[in-house]
Amino acid sequence: MMKRVFLFVLTNMAVLALLSIVMAVLRAFGFEFAGNGGLIVMAAVFGFGGSLISLLMSKWVAKRTSGAQVIEQPRNESERWLVSTVQRQAQAAGIAMPEVAVYDAPEINAFATGPSRNNSMVAVSTGLLRAMNRDEAEAVLAHEVSHVANGDMVTMALIQGVLNTFVIVLARVVGRVVDGYLNGNRDGGPGLGYFVIVFVLDMVFGLFASMIAMWFSRHREFRADAGAARLVGREKMVAALQRLSQTYGATTLPKQVAAFGISGGVAHGLRRLFMSHPPLTERIEALRNTDETAARGHIFG
Repeated sequence: MMKRVFLFVLTNMAVLALLSIVMAVLRAFGFEFAGNGGLIVMAAVFGFGGSLISLLMSKWVAKRTSGAQVIEQPRNESERWLVSTVQRQAQAAGIAMPEVAVYDAPEINAFATGPSRNNSMVAVSTGLLRAMNRDEAEAVLAHEVSHVANGDMVTMALIQGVLNTFVIVLARVVGRVVDGYLNGNRDGGPGLGYFVIVFVLDMVFGLFASMIAMWFSRHREFRADAGAARLVGREKMVAALQRLSQTYGATTLPKQVAAFGISGGVAHGLRRLFMSHPPLTERIEALRNTDETAARGHIFG
């Protein structure tokens, strides 16, 4: 878990560092942001640009990083069952048929990704196919289809874009204040100290932004569990989560799609703030305390 947390935070820090360097180079070559208004526009371009590009490339990246093989024509009864189950659930959830893929990994896991509700992919691990019975596997597929139906991939990209924008703007506004204070508010353009201050603030604020993104990621897992309960029944989803708990949160999913898998890691203390998934015990308890009939009206809202 600690390795995945480190990689996730490091990736976000690298993105913000790159943005900081690019904006510093633009300023060095005489490009001004015309006050805070221009800064906000530029920050939004950079902040949303990376998130939207990642979203558009999400299926391609997921296939390359996980080795997922899309089922074009089912070769056996197991693949036929996978495709027919996802097709039935997609119709019930009101989305276009996702691509269905299998990737080679020992743990029980699955993930959904794609740029939109009608252009998505659901992938399952070979470990899941070996370890789960059909009812449990059906619930896992329903969980991933619910992610797609809820538009979680798009929402996550938009939230990351907003957070990146706030980090970029806030770091530079605070950087100006701190740099001015250290220089006695003397006139003149920003010096090397300003760029160092902004770089550090990008890292610090980016860390807090990562916590917010992971909070939303944990929240959407509860919604996807509820959506799966709506599609296949609460007891099947509870049984699937209980089976997942036997793996203690182990996963070999690459960091690019780990947040979209059904099983996350296990962490305590401050590391819990960077978890993409809530503990399985909490998810099971939430399902058991949910009134399925009352939830049906807003699960896919």
